[in-house]
Amino acid sequence: MAGTANQPGTPGLLRAMNDRAALALLLDHGPLTRAQIGELTGLSKPTASQVVSRLEAAELIEVVGTVAATRGPSAVTYGLRGGRLHAVAVDVRPHQVVSTVVDLVGSEHPVADVPLAKVASGRSAVGDIRAAIDAACAAAGTPPRSVVTAMVGLQGAVDPRTDDLAFTGLMPGWPRRNVRAELEAGLGIPVRIDNDVNLAAVAERNDGAVAPDEDFALLWLGDGLGVALHLRGELHRGAAGGAGEIGYLPVSRSAALLDPAADDLQDVAGGIAVARVARAHGIRGRRLVDALAALPTSPARDAVLAELAPRVAEAVLPVLAVLEPHRVVLGGPTGMAGGQALADLVKSHIRRTTRWSPSISASSVPDQPVLRGARAVIGADLRDRLLDLVT
Repeated sequence: MAGTANQPGTPGLLRAMNDRAALALLLDHGPLTRAQIGELTGLSKPTASQVVSRLEAAELIEVVGTVAATRGPSAVTYGLRGGRLHAVAVDVRPHQVVSTVVDLVGSEHPVADVPLAKVASGRSAVGDIRAAIDAACAAAGTPPRSVVTAMVGLQGAVDPRTDDLAFTGLMPGWPRRNVRAELEAGLGIPVRIDNDVNLAAVAERNDGAVAPDEDFALLWLGDGLGVALHLRGELHRGAAGGAGEIGYLPVSRSAALLDPAADDLQDVAGGIAVARVARAHGIRGRRLVDALAALPTSPARDAVLAELAPRVAEAVLPVLAVLEPHRVVLGGPTGMAGGQALADLVKSHIRRTTRWSPSISASSVPDQPVLRGARAVIGADLRDRLLDLVT
C-alpha cells in the first residue's frame, strides 16, 4: 500500500522534514546557496537540489543574489519570499492605535498612528484593529490581503481561559467578553491579544539590558500603572490574567502620607499624580505627556524626581514583598523620562526606609516597547505558519 505524508518513515514525510529544515535555516541564517543548505542540513547535493526546487515551485523561496566562487561560476543564493505572509502588531491606546507590519525576515517597517474616536458610538474592536491593519499595510506598501494574523496589545488584563477583559482602561466601543472571538470573526484571521505591559516586558527581555537568566519585574509608569512579571523565563499572567494590575491596590499608610486624597496606587504614581507634582514645581501642562516633555530641560527636574521617588517606591514595594525579583525595571512614559536618575532615587529611598535592597534600573528599550514586544511574539507565530505550509 502506498505511504502517506503522515506515516513514519514514508518518502512524503521525509521530504516534508527536509523542506522544513531548509526553510528553518533560511529563517535563521538568511540567504543561502544550495551547497550551504546541503552542508547545514547534512543532505546530499542531489537531495538539497530537490529541496530547493520544491520550495521554489511552492513559491516559498526565490533567488535573491549570487556569491562569487573561488573557482567556476558564481553560486546562486536563495531567500524567503518575504512578501507572501505578513502579520501586524498593534498597540491599542485610549484614543489611538499604533501598528506596524511584521514579515518573515524581521525587516523594520514604518509605524502607523491612527487617531480614534473618543466616544463608543464611533468605535468598535473590529473597526479599531481593521484601521490599524490598513494603516500599517499602507505605510509599508503591503497589501492587506497578505496579512494572515495579528498581535494586539491593550490596556487591560486578558483572561487566558475566556478571552474576557478586566481592569481595562479607556476602550470605548470594545466588548469585555469573548474579545478574541469577536476580532477573529470580524477580521477573518487569527488574532492574539495580551496586556500591553506584558508585551513591553518581552521587548525588555529581547532588546533591553536584562540578563538572560534574570527574573525581573517591569513596572510601567504612565497614565496608569501595571507590572509585568518575567519569572523563570516566562511571563506570569495569573490564573485570570490579572497578575500585575498593581494600580488598583489600595494605598498603604505610608502612601496616604504622601497623598492623603489617594485611594489606590494609581492615584499616588499614575499620570494625573505625576502631572500634578510637575505643576507644583512650575512645569506647565495638565496632561502627563506635556509635563514629561518639559521635564528634561526644566530647572525643577531634580526636585520633581525627588518628590516622585517615594511615590514610585510605593508601587515597587508590593512586588518586592511577594516576589523579590532579581531586578525591577522602570518603564512607561514616566519611567523613561525619569531615566536612571529616578531609578536610583527609588532604590535609595527603599534601601533607606525598608529592609529590602533591590536592584532597580530604567528601561533601555529605545522606543515603542509594546509594539516591539508584539512584533517579537507574532513574528514567531508567522514563522510557524510558514513552516506549516510544508506538508
